[in-house]
Amino acid sequence: MEPGRASRTALRVAQRRAVHQLLDKPCVLCDPLAVPLLGRSLSFAFDREQNPMARAFRAYMAARSRLAEDQLAFAVSRGVSQYVILGAGFDTYAYRNPHPHLRVFEVDFPATQEDKRAFLAEAGIAVPASLTYVPLDFEHRTLAEGLAGAGFHATMAAFFGWLGVVPYLTRDAFRATLETISALPAGSGVSFDYGLSRESLRFFQRLAFDALARRVAAAGEPFKLFFTPAELEAELRRAGFQRIEQHNADALNAMYFSRRSDGLRLPSPGLGMLATAWV
Repeated sequence: MEPGRASRTALRVAQRRAVHQLLDKPCVLCDPLAVPLLGRSLSFAFDREQNPMARAFRAYMAARSRLAEDQLAFAVSRGVSQYVILGAGFDTYAYRNPHPHLRVFEVDFPATQEDKRAFLAEAGIAVPASLTYVPLDFEHRTLAEGLAGAGFHATMAAFFGWLGVVPYLTRDAFRATLETISALPAGSGVSFDYGLSRESLRFFQRLAFDALARRVAAAGEPFKLFFTPAELEAELRRAGFQRIEQHNADALNAMYFSRRSDGLRLPSPGLGMLATAWV
């Protein structure tokens, strides 16, 4: 991220979530605010969106958000009343939150938050009282520092959604965030996605990886951090998490894309992995 500039990749992710609502039926992620939020900024070419890689990216964006929201619902059923969205971008969960007692904290770069609030205002989407914005640069200020003045209760369990962020972090920043979450009370958890190391991918997945890496680098947000599943589990154990779940493309296809008439699904070995870890 460049100081003072909103994330370009966050807007691209929002575009894919919105197109998912329009082109893919049934939706894996049902988000009635995705299209209204973007308003006049939403534009896409139908033919291009039918490209296999475009469909794959769209499916991945939908699946990772759906999994995080499903895991959050489980956490809420176990008494968790705080949800922190790290690198919130243009995520709409806080504005369609179905849980009356769930407080939501959106953590992101100030410039991205400013853009998002402008989009919300133009779309006429109200900011609920249950939402708190937390401006934060993950590389220059710790998560604990950012949350401390925002009304977050570190003595209570919380769930964290951390989507589309980890590949852009340094290992130190990644570890610091994990350690902050794992220090919270039992019942706390985090769902996030991470990129597989290039060496673990097949030939055509490497081509897709390289193309995406070039695009995000050109946008000023280069990839930095990758793991194998074993390396990721070791990092989570090191941070103190007790229960770990990892989902690859095959698992996600079985969960969210089976018996679809449109053939929407994730390619194998996939565009990334999803992980959930519990304290």
